[in-house]
Amino acid sequence: MKYNFENAGKRSELYTNIRRYFLEKNYLETDTPTLSPDLIPEPTIDNFGTTFINEFKGSREMYLIPSPEVFMKRLIAAGSGSVFQISKCFRNCEQIGEIHNPEFSMLEYYTVGFDEMDSASLTEDFLKKTAIRGCQQSVLAPWLKMSVREAMIKYADTDIEKLQRAAGLREHALSKGFHIPGPESWEDTFNRIFCTLVEPSLPVDRPVMLYDYPRQIKCLAEAKGFYRRRWELYINGIEVANCYKEETDSSRVQQYYEEEYSRLVQERSDNGKVIPDIDSDYYKVFDTFPPCSGVAIGLDRLLMAQIGSRDIRDVLLFAF
Repeated sequence: MKYNFENAGKRSELYTNIRRYFLEKNYLETDTPTLSPDLIPEPTIDNFGTTFINEFKGSREMYLIPSPEVFMKRLIAAGSGSVFQISKCFRNCEQIGEIHNPEFSMLEYYTVGFDEMDSASLTEDFLKKTAIRGCQQSVLAPWLKMSVREAMIKYADTDIEKLQRAAGLREHALSKGFHIPGPESWEDTFNRIFCTLVEPSLPVDRPVMLYDYPRQIKCLAEAKGFYRRRWELYINGIEVANCYKEETDSSRVQQYYEEEYSRLVQERSDNGKVIPDIDSDYYKVFDTFPPCSGVAIGLDRLLMAQIGSRDIRDVLLFAF
């Protein structure tokens, strides 16, 4: 097998720049486990499970993390202040190809006192100041910022504020020629339209930030009206970053855990996929959780964009 040591060196340069950037801003670098006894319930993310065996304590199921969020938020609630981490993450049952690998590298950072727009400004500065030598201009250019509603209207002729019911959005999708084989959620129909018409139409000459995601797409981002305080960043047409104004209301977190875990169990009970354990008391973390915003960046995809590659295998020494 031929190894690309040149790009391995560029990854090292990028990681050095990232650490310098956040340490100079007095963020605490954390190092949390990649193996966890419980996870945040996310029905759209499949998990890797394994078994820990101990002759004295018995065996128990453990899970490879899809994100360090489950641990990092505990640290923030305990008073760590703003934090960042570079970690390995794992997602099962996804495609293997040009932009996917089941094991990938992620940068996650939380800034206490920030909202999602503060994090956008920070991240735009971050991309410029941590770029490797010879970075592509499409990464460094000023961002194009538009709401998800604006993008849906512009690229899909779909006004989601006027189509808030699943039946109405389904009827609209059918009128545009989409094939929908059976009943599905508002979120699933939205994703059909968004992934087919919007994502392929996004400009590739500069980063594109889409903000205000529909409230129907449940996550631990704070809600406002029809939307959630969340943005995603696309570079060269590929999703690279995700940001939340973090939910801090413990009762809403508890409700999210209960509803999403019930949905997860229901969807996976008949297909043999891993059903991870959850910490039913995790919501109590948010009794002392400060206002903050979190950003997750896929570092393999970021490095791809910086060197002008369209294939994740160009930046990995070992890939599936």
